[in-house]
Amino acid sequence: MSPRLKKKRCCEGDFCGQAFKPVGLPLRKLNQIVLYRDELEALKLCDFEGLTQEQAGERMGVSRGTVQRLLTGARKKVAEALVSGAALVFSEAA
Repeated sequence: MSPRLKKKRCCEGDFCGQAFKPVGLPLRKLNQIVLYRDELEALKLCDFEGLTQEQAGERMGVSRGTVQRLLTGARKKVAEALVSGAALVFSEAA
């Protein structure tokens, strides 16, 4: 059996290839944590815009459960980058 195809997710913005990093250190010398576009979109909709996970799911075209999973992963990655001084590198889906 082949795995189920990934549903297309509606994401705004074009951050792919960019990074958020501590000042004064070159990117090549930092640990890099990849934050995927759909994780960033879930984080933006729920934490920045204040939407519920259900509303964010409707905007992204996915279920509330998927938004919850994306949000959990994104929050963990952002916290890790802030605590450890790593760079967040924005990328398309895996």
